[in-house]
Amino acid sequence: MVDKFTLKCATCGAEPDKTFPTTCSLCGGLIDAYYPLDQVELRNSANPYLRFFDLLPVRDAALLPDGASTPTIHARNLGKRLGLDRLFLKNETANPTGTTKDRMAAIALPFLYEAGVRHFCASSTGNSSTAYAQAIGHVPEMKMELFTAEDFQDRVHYDPSSQVRHHVLRGASFVEAADFSAAYAKEHELVAEGGFFNLGRREGLKLPWLEAVEQVEGPIDWYVQASSSAMGVYGIYKAAKEAVALGLSPRTPRLLCAQQMSCRPMVHAWEEGAETIQPHHIVPHPTGIAEAILRGNPTRAYPHIRRITIESGGTMMAVTEAEIRHAQTLVLEDEGVRICPAAGTAVASIVKLAAQRPELSGETILVNLSGSVREAAAVAPVDQIWARTDGDWAPAA
Repeated sequence: MVDKFTLKCATCGAEPDKTFPTTCSLCGGLIDAYYPLDQVELRNSANPYLRFFDLLPVRDAALLPDGASTPTIHARNLGKRLGLDRLFLKNETANPTGTTKDRMAAIALPFLYEAGVRHFCASSTGNSSTAYAQAIGHVPEMKMELFTAEDFQDRVHYDPSSQVRHHVLRGASFVEAADFSAAYAKEHELVAEGGFFNLGRREGLKLPWLEAVEQVEGPIDWYVQASSSAMGVYGIYKAAKEAVALGLSPRTPRLLCAQQMSCRPMVHAWEEGAETIQPHHIVPHPTGIAEAILRGNPTRAYPHIRRITIESGGTMMAVTEAEIRHAQTLVLEDEGVRICPAAGTAVASIVKLAAQRPELSGETILVNLSGSVREAAAVAPVDQIWARTDGDWAPAA
C-alpha cells in the first residue's frame, strides 16, 4: 500500500528523521509533502478539505473541519475600470474568521496532531493566531502557548479557552516575539510550530488555488497576493504545479508578490537582484497600515520565494499607503467587498502592474483577497505579560 504522502527535503530530497520536521537536518532545506499524484482522486464533496483530501498532509479525515469553498468573483466592474477583462478575486474574507489563515489552521493543527504534537508554541501578527485559537477546539487534546508583540495583541480575537495561553511581550517587535516563542518552546520542552517552515501551514494555503481552478474557466495567467513570509504564495504555487500534473490546469501562473512600501524587505532585495536578504533590506521596526504583513526580516523564507517567483516568470512589487487605501475603496465600490489593508496591497499591486504592462488586458488574473477588516470582535484575553529586564525577558508583575 502506497503511503498517502511522504516528507522530503525540497532541496536535496532527503527524508527527515523526525515526525514533525521543519528543515532538513542534512542541508537545512525546506521540508515539503509529496503525494502519489497518479493515485490522487478528488472526492465528491462540497467541503474542500474533503474534496482535496488526497492533496493534504492529513491521514485521518475525521480531524478535518467542516468547510465550504470561498467564492471567486469575476470582477467585471473593477476590471473594466482597470482595463482587465478577466480579473478574478478569490474572496477569502468569506472564511469563518474573515481571513485566508483559516485554511492554514485547518490543516496545520491535524498535521501537528498526527505528528504526535500535543502542546506547541506559536506567534503571529494576529490572523494566524486567531485562526489557530478558534480552530484548536476541533482537536481538543492540543494546547497552544501564543506569543504576541504588544503592538499586535489587539489583533488576536478568540473566546477564552483552556487550550490557549496568550503571552504578550511589552515593546517587542513581531520578530522578537517569534524568537521568544521558539526560545520558550525549547526551554519548556514544547514544540515550536515553525511558521513558514511548518509545512502544514503551507499545504493548507493551497486550497484557494485548488478551488479557483475549478471556479475559473480556462487557465489562470497571474496569481497575486500580499506577502509577509509569502507562505501563502509558496503554497499556491505548489498547488498549481500539482494541478498541472493532475490535468486540472494546463500551466502554472506567474506570481506577483506584493508588499507595502514602508515594509518591503523582499521587494527591496528582489529589485536589487539579491539572492538573499542583506542587512540593509531588513526593517528592524516595521510600520504600515497592512499590519498582517509587517515582517521586517524574512531572511529564511526569501530564497525559497525568490526561486519560485523567478521560475514562474513573475515579479515582486511595493505600493504606497495611498495606493492601498485607494484599492480598498475600489473593491468596495465596484465589487461590494470590504477588504483589509493586506488584501488592498495585493489589489494595489495589480493596479500598478496593469498600468505598466498593457498586455495584461487579455490575461486571466487571480487576486487573493486575503482578509477583511475585523470589526467589533472580542479581543483575546491575556494570560501572561512579559517585560524586558537587563536585555532579557521576564514575567511582569
